[in-house]
Amino acid sequence: MTPPAQHRERVQARLTDSDRYPRWVLLTALAGMFATTFPVTLLAVSIPTIAEDFGAPQTLVAWVISGPLLASAVALPILGKLGDLYGQRRVFLVGFVVSTIVTALTTLAWDPYSLIVLRGLAVVVGAATIPSSMALINSVHAPAQRAKAMGWWSLVAAGSPAIGLIIGGPLIDAIGWRPLFGVQAVLSVIPVVVAWLVLRETTPRRDVGFDVPGAAVLALGAGGIMLALNQLPDRGADPLVAAAAAVGLAGLVAFVAVERRVAYPLLPLELFRRRNFTASMLGSLFSGAAYMGGFVLAPLLLQSVFGYSVAASSFIMLLRPASFSATSPVGGWLATRIGERPVAVFGATAIACALLALAFGASEELVVLVMGALVLQGIGNGTAQPTLTATLSNSVEEHDLGVAAAAQRMMFQVGAALGITVMISVYGGTGQASDFFNGYAVGALLGIAAIVFSWFIRSTPRESGSDVDDVSAETAAGATPPAAPISVTAGD
Repeated sequence: MTPPAQHRERVQARLTDSDRYPRWVLLTALAGMFATTFPVTLLAVSIPTIAEDFGAPQTLVAWVISGPLLASAVALPILGKLGDLYGQRRVFLVGFVVSTIVTALTTLAWDPYSLIVLRGLAVVVGAATIPSSMALINSVHAPAQRAKAMGWWSLVAAGSPAIGLIIGGPLIDAIGWRPLFGVQAVLSVIPVVVAWLVLRETTPRRDVGFDVPGAAVLALGAGGIMLALNQLPDRGADPLVAAAAAVGLAGLVAFVAVERRVAYPLLPLELFRRRNFTASMLGSLFSGAAYMGGFVLAPLLLQSVFGYSVAASSFIMLLRPASFSATSPVGGWLATRIGERPVAVFGATAIACALLALAFGASEELVVLVMGALVLQGIGNGTAQPTLTATLSNSVEEHDLGVAAAAQRMMFQVGAALGITVMISVYGGTGQASDFFNGYAVGALLGIAAIVFSWFIRSTPRESGSDVDDVSAETAAGATPPAAPISVTAGD
């Protein structure tokens, strides 16, 4: 009987010989990420049902959504670094398998607290598939082709929650929320097996250790900031929010101090001296703030000003993830053709213009303008995100791909929390069209900040060499040229 490892080696050899291995890695990594990320919207639409089943307030059950999101944002850089040190394939598979098992156990949750803990564990461990999938995909694509690959990555990242939103309500009505997670766990078995067969291990860094102090203070800093931003709209500047913010700021200061002294930092601070690294990180922060802040206000606008029902508002809201998913591959393709900077600037500009359109759509009570703005928002993020991700990947060495991708994703989530907090606070919950205008106007300013930082990006040279001067200038300024594709070895 042939050992399973030999079967895997034969499959990988056959795929490599056919020159289709990068495509198989792309499809496999995206399938794993989809399976671990789409349930978030299933839970969002089932909060009233879960609260009724447990006899608990909806505000407590809502932590099934917000708690895991906070925890995963904190865990992302740590998981990304683990992939860099021990192999992205290994971290991807462990995260995928454990998340699948815990998802199955979610069907046994006996009270809201156990549900929050189980979902938190599933989301945090499953978050390993996000930076690992990015690193695995980038490892088999040349720098000039990474934006196109990240376009498909963004399509799945946007499409999986949208699919969850579409199918969640009918399925929960038909079979309930508990069996739904059992079905998800069973369906995840096939992509787990495919991932074990197809994916090759990236080259791990055996010569360095894991930065435990850096990970601890970064978790403290990011966790404190995220918690403060999450609670500020409901609590205001009460002692809990102030304490969380103070702890978060102290943690970030400590992180900088630790990273300057350790031999092998979690996130090397010298990366921030590279123009493309810093520009893409800050571009992600502010585009996330404008994008998510605008999205959270939209259903409130549709229901308060235009009088739509929850179901009708949800249907209209699908315009944004639909346009995001549709344009993400196009945005990645354009970046490979004309360069990352113009595409990133276009995406950020589209987001800012969409927020202005939402502001005037609210003040003039023009629902057609609001719907068009939602589509434009999706187009903006669909073109900006894969471009920013590819820019970041091309600015670091191969052994930092995982932690860099994770840090950028964390920046997007911190930006999302910032944008939601600021725009909701400016709006004030009044339900008045004029206050929606004010909230969206502030969001447009966040979008303008994203435009500014996107403008500082230098494009990766096309195969024609048209942008060689840009890269030469960046290299002369102290940045590292785009990394070559990562060599891979057959892993366990």
